[in-house]
Amino acid sequence: MLRRTKIVATLGPASNTPEALERIVRAGVDVVRLNFSHGTAEDHQRRAEMVRAAARMAGRTVGILADLQGPKIRVRKFEKGEIELAPGDHFILDAAWDKPGNQERVGLDYQELPNDVAVGDVLLLNDGMLEFHVTAVRGSEVHCTVVRGGALSNNKGINRKGGGLTAPALTDKDKEDIKTAAQIGADFLAISFPRCAGDIELARELMQAAGGRSLLVAKIERAEAIPVLDEIIAAADAIMVARGDLAVEVGEAAVPGLQKRMIRLARARAKLVITATQMMESMISNPIPTRAEVSDVANAVLDGTDAVMLSAETAVGEYPVETVTAMARICRQAERERVDSLEDRRLVDNKCSRIDQSIAMSALYAASHFNVKAIVALTQSGSTALWMSRVSAGVPIFALTPVQETLTKVTLFSGVHPIAFHSASQYPSVVLHEAEQELKRLGMVEDGDLMVMTVGEAIGESGHTNTLKIVRVGELQIN
Repeated sequence: MLRRTKIVATLGPASNTPEALERIVRAGVDVVRLNFSHGTAEDHQRRAEMVRAAARMAGRTVGILADLQGPKIRVRKFEKGEIELAPGDHFILDAAWDKPGNQERVGLDYQELPNDVAVGDVLLLNDGMLEFHVTAVRGSEVHCTVVRGGALSNNKGINRKGGGLTAPALTDKDKEDIKTAAQIGADFLAISFPRCAGDIELARELMQAAGGRSLLVAKIERAEAIPVLDEIIAAADAIMVARGDLAVEVGEAAVPGLQKRMIRLARARAKLVITATQMMESMISNPIPTRAEVSDVANAVLDGTDAVMLSAETAVGEYPVETVTAMARICRQAERERVDSLEDRRLVDNKCSRIDQSIAMSALYAASHFNVKAIVALTQSGSTALWMSRVSAGVPIFALTPVQETLTKVTLFSGVHPIAFHSASQYPSVVLHEAEQELKRLGMVEDGDLMVMTVGEAIGESGHTNTLKIVRVGELQIN
């Protein structure tokens, strides 16, 4: 059974060798995430080359996601690496403190914190594990009372409950990293902590100026992003339900509902969506997932996410291959159970603004009403395959294209499987026949199977898909 839902895995020490990377690619990774919070431009170039080499060795097409660090809203380092704070303790976050931290205070990477908070604000540190209440702001010092204590160690993050920190989404480092992402040919660029559509538009301008053509992923992790979610989705090519920082800012109980809403909105607007954060967290140190993690991944699939993402599980975990294997198994099982009563209505009610969109919707409608083995989209840009991926017809979609950039970009499209394909002919019937033969060679279809095929009469040109054929394998006529 071909898997609809894609798997994004983060590269790190546990997977940062050719052998380890090839193993997780063979286990089912579709997109590899390069975390730009760590490493130099040369490191990212080397890692991108390693991803592509591993994909070739595994005989698979794999995309590359460059994930920008975003603003560093963090404490600095401590004299002894960490301190222990108890409820009732007084502690100072000091933007002017340039010495190692101690039991009384610590410096800040984020110099604007004293200007962004007021007495009564709640600050959450280390992914919400510690809770501070602001009691005074004196110059560079933010005085706090510890409400929920625990260990506070080097470089832990700071969130203001309810949002409101003014740090820009794109730092100077991010702007340089966008150039690096363009140079390495990243297929996807993730923007951390966007507050509005303007952050995404600026990133796109910088990417295009650098010569890159990455699809832009808006990571929804700020409270301020929720009221303008529609605008951010419209500006981006994809969103990431980044549940870690988002849960800290809006409260963990709000996240499941927001996740469903974000997935629904993104799919309705023909945008991609990745669900991320702690999906298989226990597998960092255990060979099997918890039942709750199985349900979490399955529910994201049932919601209609394009992809599920692994972070520490494959970056630093002890069982990266087992984690990917388990996630792939869960996705396949959830896809068997998926029943979406709205699919037929969306096919009927969807208003098409483009010819290729109407062809894509017609192909899905035909596939959902016939016993079709495959949908085949001969595409240059991948746009027809993207439209098809927005509705689940329960049939695998094969994107056949001669364009390498398109092959790697469709790795994130749910239900779409990339196949490198080139025809020297300018005649659609010949091209369709050659495509049928390639699918037979790969074992995807056999004589007698019914297929829905789409192609453009202007062979080799983007945006010209205008033909749909329902054919029985072995009976396609060349004319």
